[in-house]
Amino acid sequence: MLAFALSAFSAVFSVVDPLGVVPVYLAMTAADSREHKRRTAVRASIAMFVTLAVFAASGRFILSFFGISLGAFRIAGGVLLLLLAIDMLRAQKSRQKSTPEEEAEAVEKPDVSIFPLAIPMLSGPGAVATVMVLMTRAQGLLQSGIVFIAIGITAVITFIVLIGATFAEKRLGRTGINVLHRVMGLLLAAIAVQFIVDGARDVLPGIQSAIHS
Repeated sequence: MLAFALSAFSAVFSVVDPLGVVPVYLAMTAADSREHKRRTAVRASIAMFVTLAVFAASGRFILSFFGISLGAFRIAGGVLLLLLAIDMLRAQKSRQKSTPEEEAEAVEKPDVSIFPLAIPMLSGPGAVATVMVLMTRAQGLLQSGIVFIAIGITAVITFIVLIGATFAEKRLGRTGINVLHRVMGLLLAAIAVQFIVDGARDVLPGIQSAIHS
């Protein structure tokens, strides 16, 4: 249970990557007052939590509706996370989360908390895939609850990081943030490979039986 809890939190936190949005958040809110920045951080964190919680709760129904096997989704989610992890290891902005065009458009918006900060920068495709895969791996209500707790803790940490964004950027600097990116990217890469291995373990028996028949 403890191993699953640590795995769930590290996966969700790494893929949400609140430190990674700090430079973009500062650029988007450069002309805002301190109170407006606080409201933006609150709304973005809540929106991120709600988005991931909804997909975590409805993931099984979505897969069933589209006729997608758990193994196939685990492999797809693992590949998506691996691509994101590679970008993090190279300290590059991932276009899976947002594009330069979306970020440029957001600078002109009066409120950037929902788009693009919460969606898709914090709760993008990688984060959605992660919570859905975690829910497929959860055994029983307790482990399912752990996934929601991991999302909630990540949301709280995200709020703290955004509130202290200016201080964090000054203290860590671009190099410090890049180092943290690479560390989380390495962790996320290992989790992504585990997702792929689990998915392959689910899919291979069916493929083998189909070949033999």
